[in-house]
Amino acid sequence: MNYFVIGNEDTVLGFGLVGVKGITVRSKDEAEQAFHKALSDQETGIIIISERIADLIRPLVDKYLFTEKFPLIVEIPDREGPMEGKPGIREMVNEAIGIKL
Repeated sequence: MNYFVIGNEDTVLGFGLVGVKGITVRSKDEAEQAFHKALSDQETGIIIISERIADLIRPLVDKYLFTEKFPLIVEIPDREGPMEGKPGIREMVNEAIGIKL
């Protein structure tokens, strides 16, 4: 099972330093193409996508986020920080396991 990252240049470069393949995107069309490429690889188990890029293709991301088992889709903040109204990782974990960390 492999990871695949979709995001801005800094995000993709950072994950690339630890061996994660990815695609830098700057537009909605590029984001859609990158997302479909990640989905087409049967070895991709986790897609990491920056929140701002995910919002460009929200209907497509939500389709797989809420209906498919694999790959797992994880949205992360980019270098500008978390988007307003998005829960942080700590809040998501607390909600998922029911224990406050």
